[in-house]
This record gives sequence, structure tokens and C-alpha cells, in this order.
Amino acid sequence: MPLAGLLSPRRGPFPYARQPPDTEERPVTEELHGEEIVDPYRWLEEQSEEVENWVAAQNEYADAVLDTDTRDALRPQFERVARVTDYGAVTAAGGRYFQTIEEPEEDHGVLYVRESFDEEPRALVDPNAFDGEAASMNWFTVGPDGERVAYGYDEGGQEQYDVRVVDAETGGLIDEVPDAGRVNPGGFAWTDDGFYSIRTGGPGDGEQLQKALYSHDHDDHPDGDELLTDAFSEHAWPELAYDADTDTLLAAVHEGTTHTDLYRVDPEADEPLTPLLTDYDATFAPHVASDTGEVHFLTNYEADFSRVLTADVETLATGEDLDPDEFAESIPETDTVLQDLTVAGDSLVANHLRDASSELSVWEDGEAVERLPSPEFCTIDGVDSDADDGEELFYVVHDFEAPDRVTRYRLDGDDTEPETVGQADVELGVDVTVSQEFFESADGTEVPAFVVHREGLDPAGAAPTVLYGYGGFRIPQTPSFWRFAGPFLDAGGVFAVANLRGGTEYGEPWHEAGMREDKQNVFDDFYAVAEGLIEAGYTDTDHLGAYGGSNGGLLTGAALTQRPDLWAGVLCTVPLLDMLRFHRFLLGESWTVEYGSPEDPDAFEYIREYSPYHNVEARDYPATMFKTAAGDTRVHPSHARKMTALVQEHQTGDEPIVLRTETDTGHGVGKSTEMIVEEQVDQWTWLCDRLGADVGQ
Repeated sequence: MPLAGLLSPRRGPFPYARQPPDTEERPVTEELHGEEIVDPYRWLEEQSEEVENWVAAQNEYADAVLDTDTRDALRPQFERVARVTDYGAVTAAGGRYFQTIEEPEEDHGVLYVRESFDEEPRALVDPNAFDGEAASMNWFTVGPDGERVAYGYDEGGQEQYDVRVVDAETGGLIDEVPDAGRVNPGGFAWTDDGFYSIRTGGPGDGEQLQKALYSHDHDDHPDGDELLTDAFSEHAWPELAYDADTDTLLAAVHEGTTHTDLYRVDPEADEPLTPLLTDYDATFAPHVASDTGEVHFLTNYEADFSRVLTADVETLATGEDLDPDEFAESIPETDTVLQDLTVAGDSLVANHLRDASSELSVWEDGEAVERLPSPEFCTIDGVDSDADDGEELFYVVHDFEAPDRVTRYRLDGDDTEPETVGQADVELGVDVTVSQEFFESADGTEVPAFVVHREGLDPAGAAPTVLYGYGGFRIPQTPSFWRFAGPFLDAGGVFAVANLRGGTEYGEPWHEAGMREDKQNVFDDFYAVAEGLIEAGYTDTDHLGAYGGSNGGLLTGAALTQRPDLWAGVLCTVPLLDMLRFHRFLLGESWTVEYGSPEDPDAFEYIREYSPYHNVEARDYPATMFKTAAGDTRVHPSHARKMTALVQEHQTGDEPIVLRTETDTGHGVGKSTEMIVEEQVDQWTWLCDRLGADVGQ
């Protein structure tokens, strides 16, 4: 039985220079819904010198295991593909173009502005000049007139921001709001004299889940913050939209990923939130088109694949308790999944998914008037247009074969072709073939996966193969350029990306089939793809690896405990693993909408069934690397710590179980190029060595 008696199984003779550090068991026993739960490593949840010493010992052990010829071979190759000029998406506003560009010698992208692509850009914000090696700019948002830019200043990747506002002409600092918490562009709305923003508390004691709406006036700085309301639940994440012409502020309050309540905000009222659309079992994301006096709602209301409903701003500015059935349908539901929407003058640009690949189209008066060219397998994001004139469209194209292309497309011309205005000069170093294959899951559902390998490869049933998955939170897994996978693919490796339930590859039903009591479907889908790759002759269990992070770390943790027989290696990064306590840390309580709450007896039953930490037993486990970050403010690093200790203690085989903990970084944002290179060297060294990929020199 898992955790039975807390007996220490006999460790096998590890064939490495060192064995994993011993970890003292200090059992904590509690009763949950009538079941006695024993946690032997609760003390690893603490922040203490003792835990820091334990983490350091685990890092030393990980270094010993990772100190191979593969590591030495990969580092110079990864430096070459990382140290290139990288281009971010373009934001257009007020006749100006804003974009981050990172030169080879830089560790962070610099924010530039220009009035024309025929002129040299000028730097507005250079994060490389910030004080402190771990400081970064993790987001920026441009005012509708292109005169001001706000960005989030962060230290250590903790996603706790100071908001800084600069003049787009001079780059001079206009304003600063320190300690704004997890503020981001979705919770930010410009006014003529300042901005509205959603701010949170810090990462301690669940304060990140305390959200408040503030109004900020530049002229009153530093006393320009006015609290309008903090009446948001810990499960809610408000999104703001503002129309300057009517002075109408909207707050779309998203409860998890499945429900939205829409309010009009009256800053002068005692109760500032006036309900507009509430109690509808649907999501509503507002997009203001000030030029036409409309608000377009991307919604799954009575549309599993989503559509766009449109209302006049005046209706929203004066009404309450509105009926979405009375809105105009600007983009109907189609046989593809509507993922995103962009206002471009009088037109709307729709970003749909067909079998997990993007398609862009232009809509006017409820009809598609143009479909933009795109590769067969691709992701398109970063879509933007100057909403006032809508003559140009900017977007980024991602695929498995070539680096990301920042693209400009003229919407006002005939027979125009997309123009690449930014692309990194980097190659995989190998010609690849991409296919999409479908595999039958346990309940008969057909699950797709993208399969990438070297052109002309004959895998002969034993190719080193990495299977990547996520499966949750409405996040689809779509094509992207994995620049660090080049040596693995060149060595005959196969890389597969599974489109598991829990995402929105096939609309909201696909998401709902992978959440709460149906979470096991996600794991079964992953195993079905793994077994399908074996049956198709790509690989075998001696050469197959599982890889996932965050919610995908939960996936790989379940894959480790439920199907250890399938894998030669597992890479489990920034994971959730103790699913009976995930809601007690950081952002965890907000995720109970997706997973269910362990405090609920019914949810406890199905969560307990798959919770990786509670299903470890004495047996042979495949080689596994857990990876976390000391500054992670989303998923607490104790998940990876406790799971590492438990699996190390219960490993009866010879394969290593290691923990790599990064410092001066968090869940993933704000990393310097140097940090990214070191992280990728660790991860691909692990995968190549475990799966038998000889990357050579």
C-alpha cells in the first residue's frame, strides 16, 4: 500500500558516484473525510535553514548524476542557438510600433519603439540595465494613443510587480506604482489621466488571492491610488476593458476558466460593481472597439466552440442585467474552435484552431471576408492591429520546423502576402518531418499528437522518444519551435506533443472532459499516445520519456506512479504533486475550480485516487528528475521536494531520482538567457542520457 507503515525499502546499488541524500521522516498524521493520511515529509514545506541545506544536498546529487559527456556536448550547441537576435510580437498604437528585441550578447529583450519599419528603432526600456541580475521586465502594455507604455518590473521571477509608466517619445519615467502584486495587462485599463488596475497581495499566506481594483491618477502621484473595490473571491481573476468616449469601465470577473460575471464599474458609487451579465454558465471576454462604439464578447455562451456577440457601449454604460440573446452575433460558431479575437478598425480578426493548428480570418458584418495564409501545422499568436485604422495586422507564426516569424499583413490591399519583419537567425540543425497522428484512449476517444523527427528516420521501434503533455486549464498544446531539441532530433530522437483533454483543442467539451472528476481522462490520454507510439514502431519502453511542467508536472507525476512501466525516464518540472494540500499554498485555492477541492468529500475521493504523492509505493521507478524553483509563487516548491524524498526512499531499482532546484527565478518568467541555457542543458542532458540519444560533439 502507498505509504504503508512508512517502512524504508532497501535501496538498490545505484551505479553512480553518489547515492541520493538521506531524508529524515517526521510523520504527520491527519484524518481527512474518514481516511487517515500520513505525510512523512511535511517539514519540507517549511522555509528554514534546514530545508535550504537539504535542497543544496539534492542539487549536489543532481550535479553528480548530470555530470556526463552529454552535458559537455550540449552546452556549446545550446549557447549557439540561444545567443541570437530574438524578436517579440509587435504592438501597434497611435502610429507607433512597439517590440522587444534581444541581441545575442543580452540576457533580456529591450523594448523598442519606432514610427516606421523603415527606420531604426529606439530603446525605451532596457532590462539589462536594471539593478540586480534577477531583475526583469515581464510584460508591457501600450496606451491607445501610443503616448505611454506601462511595464511590469520584477525581481527573481516572482511575478510581484512594480508598475512603471514611461513616455513613448522620450523613454522618461512618468509614474511608478510599487508593490502592485500580480498585476498584468489583462487587469489593466488606460484612462486619459492614468489607469485602472487589478492589484493583489504578496505570495505569503495566500495574499496573492486577495484582489482589488484601483484607480490611479498620474497627476496625484504618489498618492494617486484610489481603492474602488476588493469584492472579488479568491477564485476570481478580473479582466478590465475601458471605453474612453463614454467613460465606461467593464470588469469581466472570471471564476476559474469556466464562468464569467460581467460588471460595469461606477467609481463614484458606494457599490461600484453593477451586474450586466451574471449567472450565465459561460465565459465572456470583452474587446472594446471605441471607433465603432461597440464591445465584442468572445464567449462560449451556447457555443461549445465559441463565437462573438456584440453590444453597443451605450447599452452597457446604462443598462443592467442584460440578456446575451439580444446581442448581435458578429462571428458565429463554426466547426473550428475560436481561441482569440482582435479588433482591427471596422473589422474583426478571428484566431481559430482546427485540429490544434491556427487559422486567421477577417470578419465583417458577421461574414468571413478573408482567410490569411498559414502553414499546415502552426500556432499564431500575438495578433495585434492599431484598432483605430486597422490597416495593418501583426502576428507571430510558430511551427516545429523554423524559428518564430513576426509577421506584418496589409488588410487594406489586394493580393497581399505576409511579410516577415523579425525572425531569429537560428536553425534546428536538422531537417525534420512533422505529422499529426491519432490514438485511441481508454474510453474510445481519439486523441491527436504531433510527431516530429529527423527527415528519413527509420526508428526501427527503438528511437529515443520524448512525449510532452499538459492537459488542463483550457490551454491547448499547439506547434512551436523547440530550438533546444535540435541535437536530440539529429541523434535520431522523436519528439511528440500530445493534445490531451483538459485543453481546448476541441472546444469547451474537450476541456471539461479533463477536469475535476474526469481528470483521469487526461492521464489515460497520455498513456494512449505513449502506447500508440510504441505500437506504431517509433519506440519502446526502454527509450520512451515523459515530460511536462506545472499542471503538466501533475500529469508526469501521475504517469510515474500509475504507469512506471511505460517510461525509461521522466522529467517533471514545477509540478503539483501533493493534491490533498495544493489548495493551501500560493495560488492553489484558485485552482479548485479546475481540480475540485480536497475539502469537499466527493472531490477528495477522486483526487485521492490519482494524487501522485499519495500513490508512491516500494517498487522499481524509472529515472526521474523533478525540477522546481525557490522563488516559484504559483506552485509551491514543496511539491517537488516532498515527492523527491518519498520516491527516493521507495525506489527499489537502480535508476536515479533527482531534484534540481533553481534559485533567483520562479515558475518560468523573467529568466535570463544564461539561466535558460543552463536549465535546458540540465533537462536535455537528462532526457538524452535516460533515453539513449547520443548527441556527440
